[in-house]
Amino acid sequence: MDLDAIVVGSGQAGVPLATRLASHGQRVLLAERGPLGGTCTNTGCTPTKTLVASARAAHVARTAGRLGVQAGAVKVDLPAVIARKDAIVRRWQESIAKRLAGAGANLRLVRGHARLVGERTVEVAGERHRAAVVILNVGARPIEPPIPGLGGVPWLDNRRLMELTELPSHLVVVGGGYIGCELAQAYRRFGADVTVVEPAPHLLGHEDPEISEAIEGFFRDEGLALALGVRAERVSGEPGRITVGLSSGRAVTGSHLLVATGRRPNTDDLGCDAAGVKLDGHGFVEVDDHYQSSAPGVYAVGDCAGGPQFTHAAWDDHRLLFDVLTGKPGRGRKDRLIPYTAYTDPQVAGVGLTEHEAKEKGVRYEVATLPFGSVARAIETDEKAGVLRVLVDPVSERIVGASIVGAEAGELIHVFAALMQAGAPVRALVDMEVVHPSFAEGLQSVVMALPRYALS
Repeated sequence: MDLDAIVVGSGQAGVPLATRLASHGQRVLLAERGPLGGTCTNTGCTPTKTLVASARAAHVARTAGRLGVQAGAVKVDLPAVIARKDAIVRRWQESIAKRLAGAGANLRLVRGHARLVGERTVEVAGERHRAAVVILNVGARPIEPPIPGLGGVPWLDNRRLMELTELPSHLVVVGGGYIGCELAQAYRRFGADVTVVEPAPHLLGHEDPEISEAIEGFFRDEGLALALGVRAERVSGEPGRITVGLSSGRAVTGSHLLVATGRRPNTDDLGCDAAGVKLDGHGFVEVDDHYQSSAPGVYAVGDCAGGPQFTHAAWDDHRLLFDVLTGKPGRGRKDRLIPYTAYTDPQVAGVGLTEHEAKEKGVRYEVATLPFGSVARAIETDEKAGVLRVLVDPVSERIVGASIVGAEAGELIHVFAALMQAGAPVRALVDMEVVHPSFAEGLQSVVMALPRYALS
């Protein structure tokens, strides 16, 4: 055996695993066939949230009159927006390269497509290496759904959309999940007409209806057209004019088509069969609670291991697996609490169970709801859109779940997440002295909407 560990993929779990194992004296090879940083750095979090920030700046400028500020005409320089996005992506790529270079002689980076060719054996760049441990962090890519005619038109995934330097006149988005919603709103704010097609009854279908309906209302107010509860059944057209036929019998025609219907793991060309690594029916590596695959010594982390496809989940994977590999396993991957945020405006964030999940699981709860516009800070900043919801176990007083639509929801949700992680009763939030005026006052107020916590 010539190595202690081989890490395939430089995503949000692969890089910290490789560098930390190397710093603990292990001989590590990190294989990467694409740009350093994986999905998050190159086509996911970094570029999308950078574009969302530019789109919000345009929206705030256009609507500044509500605050008594006359901003005048607003022009979006899309090439400049894309250039800024590319510069920030390069900055993170360069930071990762420096981190790997500074890891010392124990870590070797090899560029090329890695394949499993035997028991804990990987072939990359014409070389074969065997290690005590192989870690798969190969990520996922956009799904091309089986819509008749799709292959005959120049459809876009999120990466290709964010490379355009000419604004679509009408962007049709198939898929109303996180990616579809964030980019649909951003490009509407850049100035495009936008139609979102979603087969489920609501956008962000995982959420309770009150949450989804809130974001749908904001989208409609901004001029996005929503075709909900209908499927895209056929696609036809040519560059600049693409028509999507819907199950309702209608059709929508746009200049560009974004398909955002989910992601599939990058395991089909990984050679899993040769190493005895079992995949499930969707191509994800089957792993146990400590990331071990069906092949001894082969582990999988990040998007290719199934579960929530979030950067922060992948980073947490690295932390948990590092403990396993260094002989101190603690909690497993199934025990953790994973908060999430959709970076629409207002943001949508949640942690724990939604109300419909609590009902399905038979979990006892009582629910409190508060309009975001009841928060003093929201009124003062004119960020009144949204709602806060919290589910509390009436016996233990612990939080079952929470959902927020509102300004900085992605920051606020961490208060609930911390209390849940600590197993603390929600009364701690009631007794906390909260800064006034702050958005966080709303977290205390929504809990105090429950009769047992209300001021007498």
